Amino acid sequence: MMRIFFQKYGFLLVIWLPVGWLSLFFMLPLIEMINVSFSEARRAVPPYNPAFQIGEKGISFQPVFDNYLLIYDYWGDYLWPAVNSIRLAFFSTVWCLFFAYPMAWWIARSKKPLQHILLVLVLMPFWTSSLLRMYALIGLLNPNGVINDFLLWAGIIVTPIQMMQTDFSIYSGMLLTYLPLMILPLYASLVRLDNALLEAAADLGAKNWDIFRTIILPLSLPGVIAGCLLVFIPAVGEFVIPALLGGPEQLMLGKVIWTEFFRNRDWPVAAAIAIILIAIIILPVVYARYQDKEGLS
Repeated sequence: MMRIFFQKYGFLLVIWLPVGWLSLFFMLPLIEMINVSFSEARRAVPPYNPAFQIGEKGISFQPVFDNYLLIYDYWGDYLWPAVNSIRLAFFSTVWCLFFAYPMAWWIARSKKPLQHILLVLVLMPFWTSSLLRMYALIGLLNPNGVINDFLLWAGIIVTPIQMMQTDFSIYSGMLLTYLPLMILPLYASLVRLDNALLEAAADLGAKNWDIFRTIILPLSLPGVIAGCLLVFIPAVGEFVIPALLGGPEQLMLGKVIWTEFFRNRDWPVAAAIAIILIAIIILPVVYARYQDKEGLS
């Protein structure tokens, strides 16, 4: 009986189970966030008057645009965190790509048994809490941390180097957190490369740089785009890493949203900022999709 059921409806289950999961845990919270962003703030629980309501009089939608107008009026207060978020996320993505590409190439060119071991090592950081990893990094980068203690002991420096609460500490945290997300799609693209193409190019006299520029990089470009999106999108809204490793000059939108939600208790403004952040994040996704269509045409 069950076998007949799965033969008849198994395909629909494969499709609708993920759709239902995404609708429940992604689309509905997103719709609620949009609803809150168009709501009016109040001193009650919850601290907003919903724009979309279902009551005795039926369904009503009375949007309030004051939250977006407030962001527009005080755009100077929100512009720097937005620009700073994009800047830190962009250069974090570049650093992850710089370190991940040779690592992914090495894993892809290794023997099959070794590939599995190396992939497990790449995924091992995900087995521990990201918060613990950040505290471990703080122990390394502190003025009295392991790195400064070693450099002072070796006589390389006289005074401790300021590494905490700088862009360097943010990039280090981003690299430690998101490097595996860059390696995996790159590995998936590089492992499919045909060695015959590389051997033929070498036999025709192409140098290593020419082989990389004309063969390896173009064929691995889908992995590069996928890895960059996987790193850039969560890095733009990152909160924990700048809060623990950065200072006031490394203020990002994630911290601004947290402040509006929990300190100012202004949920509608916080939701509006989050919607704007989502719009910023969607832009590279749409661009990547457009590039894929251009490549197919």
